[in-house]
Amino acid sequence: VKSGNIAGVSALIVENEKEVYYNAFGYADIKASKPMERNTIVQIYSMTKPITGTALMTLLEEGKFKLDDPISKYIHEFEKMTVYTGVDKNNKVLTEPLQREITIRDITRHTAGFPNRDDIPGLSKLMKNADAMNRENTLKQMAERMGKTPLWFQPGTQWEYGPSVDVQALLVERISGIPYDEYVQKHVLDPLKMHETRYYIPEEDRDRFAKLYIRKGEGDLIQDSITYSNYTEHWPLTRGGSGLTSTLDNYMRFAQMLVHEGSLDAVQILKPETVQLMATNQLADSITERSWLPSKGQVGFGIDFAVRVAPPKTPEENNGVVGEFYWDGAASTLFWVDPVNKLSAVLFVQLFPYDQINLHKEFRDAVYGPYPF
Repeated sequence: VKSGNIAGVSALIVENEKEVYYNAFGYADIKASKPMERNTIVQIYSMTKPITGTALMTLLEEGKFKLDDPISKYIHEFEKMTVYTGVDKNNKVLTEPLQREITIRDITRHTAGFPNRDDIPGLSKLMKNADAMNRENTLKQMAERMGKTPLWFQPGTQWEYGPSVDVQALLVERISGIPYDEYVQKHVLDPLKMHETRYYIPEEDRDRFAKLYIRKGEGDLIQDSITYSNYTEHWPLTRGGSGLTSTLDNYMRFAQMLVHEGSLDAVQILKPETVQLMATNQLADSITERSWLPSKGQVGFGIDFAVRVAPPKTPEENNGVVGEFYWDGAASTLFWVDPVNKLSAVLFVQLFPYDQINLHKEFRDAVYGPYPF
């Protein structure tokens, strides 16, 4: 905070049922001199994803689908997918047939093949023109647009982060017959008393909504002016991959449910074996192309979580215990669950671009001690 590299930050750690650390520093709003506090509301971006995965897994437990079912069984918009193979001399996109269909397992571990980059010749332009993630779209319209865009690679052959969890939200909607936002509210957020984890922030709570800051360089922050309306107006697209806001204590309730293998305060959200499944690496060794996932350290990927499969090999890597599972958000937020030490940690900051200052590494070092710990 003093260096001017972040506006404000807060953190909460629970170990063996006890709160062992809470603190907050700096500002939720620099201009208004509003301090970062325990009840500050932040944009959690991709920390929405594990919540969506949890909602989906409640339906798995009911026997409503199998992980290796093709998604087209429930979402007909994906019945006629093709796969990108390059462009011809006129820059026309070339495609080939699917070798196998996208499965539900693929969309839980990011091996579906959906394009998510702006530098793929021809394909990136098609993806941009489709505009599937426009907040004016419904989940159905999102799928219609994605279904007409070729996949970047054959399902199951690579790991590439993208809109898979948004497809999970539609899957929940189709299988349950209930709008996604209603389903996740009824089956995850309300039972866990996560009443301040929402797509829409009502007027009376907006004074607690943190501003988001863009770091331009050392000690140089500017306030974001684009994302605010995502949460202060009702939009048709209820994304499964991002879009929720939360508070430190609210998100810790979700993390604690996972530490307790699916239950919290006598309320069961998932069975222990389901949480274990989600926290088990689903990536075969044959999936060697893994985008930036190796930058997270010695991790594979489970069902909507990164999963630590080996201790850190160097002091520069993120600290963590084998068996931990976690995820983070584009605005540099982070949480993890450490089943070995019965520990869960939540770190909130509102900073773009994603963690250029090694905040996550320093936070983990502060929790576990220096390498080797």
